[in-house]
Amino acid sequence: MACKYYERVCMEILTLKIPKALKSKLSSHARQKGTSQSEIVRKALTEFFSKDDIRLNGSFVDYAQDLVGSVEGPQDLSSNKKYLDDYGR
Repeated sequence: MACKYYERVCMEILTLKIPKALKSKLSSHARQKGTSQSEIVRKALTEFFSKDDIRLNGSFVDYAQDLVGSVEGPQDLSSNKKYLDDYGR
């Protein structure tokens, strides 16, 4: 698919469904700020994902903390090679 260029950046086209009230707020805000609706959505998405990236800087254990100890099994499952004897067969 060919892209459309905006400020020397290749832009993909995104179609989404939003409630009428949100669309109205977006249109009104764009008019007040003298910018496009697309620019407002791009900025909002960029800000959303930049905050999300900060949250993703923890370790795997940080994110799986609620799962630690929730499965029963051998205590040495991750270190004892005998459990790998039939792995992949």
